[in-house]
Amino acid sequence: MSALRKKFGDDYQVVTTSSSGSGFNQPAPEKKKKRQRFVDKNGRCNVQHGNLGGETSRYLSDLFTTLVDLKWRWNLFIFILTYTVAWLFMASMWWVIAYIRGDLNRAHDDKYTPCVANVYNFPSAFLFFIETEATIGYGYRYITDKCPEGIILFLFQSILGSIVDAFLIGCMFIKMSQPKKRAETLMFSEHAAISMRDGKLTLMFRVGNLRNSHMVSAQIRCKLLKSRQTPEGEFLPLDQLELDVGFSTGADQLFLVSPLTICHVIDTKSPFYELSQRSMQTEQFEIVVILEGIVETTGMTCQARTSYTEDEVLWGHRFFPVISLEEGFFKVDYSQFHATFEVPTPPYSVKEQEEALLISSPLMAPSLCNSGERNSSLDGLETLEDMETTTKLPSKLQKITGRDGLPRKLLRMSSTASEMTYSLGDLPMKLQRISSVPGVSEEKQLVAKTAKITAEPISQSVADLPPKLQKLAGGGTGGRMDGHLPPKLRKMNSDRFT
Repeated sequence: MSALRKKFGDDYQVVTTSSSGSGFNQPAPEKKKKRQRFVDKNGRCNVQHGNLGGETSRYLSDLFTTLVDLKWRWNLFIFILTYTVAWLFMASMWWVIAYIRGDLNRAHDDKYTPCVANVYNFPSAFLFFIETEATIGYGYRYITDKCPEGIILFLFQSILGSIVDAFLIGCMFIKMSQPKKRAETLMFSEHAAISMRDGKLTLMFRVGNLRNSHMVSAQIRCKLLKSRQTPEGEFLPLDQLELDVGFSTGADQLFLVSPLTICHVIDTKSPFYELSQRSMQTEQFEIVVILEGIVETTGMTCQARTSYTEDEVLWGHRFFPVISLEEGFFKVDYSQFHATFEVPTPPYSVKEQEEALLISSPLMAPSLCNSGERNSSLDGLETLEDMETTTKLPSKLQKITGRDGLPRKLLRMSSTASEMTYSLGDLPMKLQRISSVPGVSEEKQLVAKTAKITAEPISQSVADLPPKLQKLAGGGTGGRMDGHLPPKLRKMNSDRFT
C-alpha cells in the first residue's frame, strides 16, 4: 500500500468493492431501491415468456433441446420415469403372451414347452425383461423356438431399448458436458470504473480466467440497454446499443491468460458522449458484457455474461494492479481483483469538455481563414495578369521580365499591401476614413521600396544575356532597353509599362 501511495501520490485512495476485501472505511451509502436487472450478475437472463398460446408445440418439435434445457430435477425425473414406463410396458407384453398361450397354468409341467421358460407370473416376466435388456443373462429364463411371437417381441424390445438408451443417455451426457460450469471460472469485476486513460475518458472493467486451461479465440462484446423515445414518439424499452471495446483495432480479441482490463473510449461515437458524473445519478442504463471462447480441453464454445447498472459504475476510479513479477514467473493476486482506487477525473462529460475547449480557443480563427482566401485570390489575379503581359513579349524577354526571378521578400510585401487595401473595403465608411489617413504614407513607401527592389533582379538578369542582346539592352548597365530595341518591341514594351 505504501508503495502504491509513493508511486501515485497521497491523493489516491484504495477502495475495495468486495464485501470481504480490505480497504479504508467508507461512509455507508444511502440504500437505493433495488432495480430490476435484465441480466443478473451470474449471467442469467431475467426474462420469462408468457401467453404463448399454440406456440408451445414448437418445444415438442425439438424435444432433445427441450430436455437439455430443462433443470436437473426435471431431467432426472423424466429419465427415471421413461425407463420405468418402458420396463413395465415390455414386461406386460411378455406376461400377455404367456397368459394367451396358457404358460402360466402349465409352468411346472416338464413335458410342456412354454414360450419363455420359467415365466409363470408378472414378476417373473419383469425379471426376464430386465435380464434381457441389461444383457445379464442368468440362464434360468430364456426364449424357446416354439414361440414365433416371442421372437418378434424380442426384436422389437431390442430396437426400442437402443432408441431409449441413445436418447436419454445422450441427453444426460450433453447436459453434463455443457460449458456452463466452465463459465463459472471466468470472473468479471463487481464494478466498472470511469477515469482518464491516455488522455481520454474511458469506461473500464476487468475479466479474468481462474483455470490454467486457456480460452481459445476469446472475444468480448458489450451492449448498452437503455430505454429511449424516438423523434416520432415511439418508445423503445431496453433499446440495445453497441459499445466499442476495440472492434476496429482488434482489442476485442483476448489472450486471456491473466486478468485484463477492457476499455471503452468515450468519444463522439459513444452512447456515453453526454454522460457526466452529475447526470449519471439520474440515468438508468445497464451494460451487458458477453465473453465468448472455445474451451481448450473439450473444444466446445463457452459463453459467460454479466451486467453493470448505473449504480455499479464508479466515476473517478481505477483498478488496482494484480500482477507482480516473482522469481521466474508472474504472480496474479486475485484478492485485489475487484479493488479500485480513486484518481483525479474531471466530472464533466466529453461533450462539455469539447465545448469548453471551443470557448477557450482564439476568436480570430475565422478571420485568419478569410485572409488566407483573400491571399490566394490575389495571387491568382496577379498570376493571370502576368501571363497576359508576358505572352506579348519574346521568349527571352519573358525570362527577363518574368516574376519567377523576383525574390520572395518582394512577393510577400506586394501581397501584404494588396491584402491591406482589400481588407479596408470591408470596413464601414468611418473606419475606412480613419484607417486610410495613416496608410497613405505607408503605401507610398511600399511602392518606392518595390520599385527599388525590382530594378536589381532586372539588371542582374540582363548581365546573363548573350553579348548581342546585352548591346541591345544597353551593355548590361541596368538602364532602359528602349533605345536599341526594334520599333515593334519598343512599342510592346511601352504598352507593358503603361
